[in-house]
Amino acid sequence: MGLLFALALIIQMELLLSVFIRVFFLPKAKALPVADRKPVSIVICAKNEAANLAQNLSFILGQNYLNEEGVADFEVIVVNDGSTDDTMQVLEGLAKKHPILKIVDLSPDEERMFKGKKHALGKGVNAAQNEWLVFTDADCKPSGESWLELMVAPMARGKEIILGYGGYNTTPGLLNAFIRWETMHTFMLYSTAAQSGRPYMAVGRNMACLKSIFVQAQESPIWNAVPSGDDDLLISAAATQVNTQVVSDKAAFTYSDAKETWDAWANQKQRHLSTGKFYKRGIKTYLTLYAGGHAMIWIFFVTTAIVHPTTLLFGAMGLRCFLYWAIWLKTAYRVNEKSLFYFFPLFDLGWMVYNFAFLPYIIWKNKKHWT
Repeated sequence: MGLLFALALIIQMELLLSVFIRVFFLPKAKALPVADRKPVSIVICAKNEAANLAQNLSFILGQNYLNEEGVADFEVIVVNDGSTDDTMQVLEGLAKKHPILKIVDLSPDEERMFKGKKHALGKGVNAAQNEWLVFTDADCKPSGESWLELMVAPMARGKEIILGYGGYNTTPGLLNAFIRWETMHTFMLYSTAAQSGRPYMAVGRNMACLKSIFVQAQESPIWNAVPSGDDDLLISAAATQVNTQVVSDKAAFTYSDAKETWDAWANQKQRHLSTGKFYKRGIKTYLTLYAGGHAMIWIFFVTTAIVHPTTLLFGAMGLRCFLYWAIWLKTAYRVNEKSLFYFFPLFDLGWMVYNFAFLPYIIWKNKKHWT
């Protein structure tokens, strides 16, 4: 067991030193000069989102992204995907006040070329007039008026895919803390992988890309494999070592409300994790090594500590925890979640349970619906 613990420790330290340490070197956000700006299309898919649109859409419409004449240089396209609530009425009311808001109305009975959300997303992109696209969700609120500018700034410098951060609002309770930690932890994984030239995922509630990149992804054989996962599948189909950049500035984040029950959150995670099986082989190996090494180090530490406790064993595990928690703390500061530090010991163990619980969806199961 001691040898197995040592193997797990080697795996974890290798990943920390070769990949995760890059969280200290994520690029700083840079303001985009007005002269370098190009028109942007923000695309949002909405299905029975009347309340969220009424609460959040005005903040997106109010972005400080102007051209040299001082006029808003973006459009907001909301796809009403067969809603049965007051979504259409909310959109029509906002459109009267904001000429930059465009509505694409889809019938529930409309024949669909793609599964789930992807059909509505494709319709929204088809309606977009601009090459620069930004994607978010109806339940998301940008952290400030500079969100749009910061998210598209790397495209002015030649990047084609931008990975943002979609955080969750803080509320009391262990579930909310774990959701925020898991979101922070996922950001550490995909941001440092992208920094090392191996982008593999994004969050659809805050990402950007060129329209040509979206079309390329849409034409990929894997695009219609599952109803959801448009964000991750786009990365798998079109991201390269050099065309992708992470934006980690707090002013470029979006925020939404986390699920309030364990069942609702588990259902959401099952949908999100269903696309993992379509990652490239090297990414699957990387994630398997990390998750497997993480489980092994805790399992074999505990069993070895019971059977043959030594100072070396506890010292090695202490060093591992110190280094990993330092990486997590740096990530937490990056995403404005430093209060999560106190939960690190509990959630370190909790993530092992998480991986075992969701293993069927990671390996073979698919969720059938996107809402």
